Amino acid sequence: MLDDMGLELLRLSGAGYCCSQIFVKLALDEMGRDNPDLLRAMTGLCHGMGDCAGTCGVLSGAACVLGMHAGKGGDMEQPDERLALMLEQLNQWFRERCAGQFGGIGCGEITGGNCSAPDQSVCGALLNETYAQVRSILAENGFDPSLGRDDDHGF
Repeated sequence: MLDDMGLELLRLSGAGYCCSQIFVKLALDEMGRDNPDLLRAMTGLCHGMGDCAGTCGVLSGAACVLGMHAGKGGDMEQPDERLALMLEQLNQWFRERCAGQFGGIGCGEITGGNCSAPDQSVCGALLNETYAQVRSILAENGFDPSLGRDDDHGF
């Protein structure tokens, strides 16, 4: 039986979003925001960035969500000093999570070479776990995943 997150992942996948888009859409929805331009841009990270050997879109989408909360967003804004460590923590966790089961962090490694039609059970489970990990990393570093940077830091 699927939980609420599993049902939402199925809905978004069924609506035609790829892994990196789903990751960012979940974060935007949690913040009560809509950004079609950003979702379109996330398509560039789908399916191993268009190259099945490229990095998994779940990881790249996760890194983008950390950047949404702690990255530079304007001329007068500075990236949060915790961003580099949060990205390092995410990458280390993801590598450890995927190395044994899939042999690496590439889209092709995780999907068994079928990047154009990934296995929803494999990719959905990985996305769900990674989203929980990103929320945990944000919380550990004093960020509220339900607030955007503008709301959270007063910029």
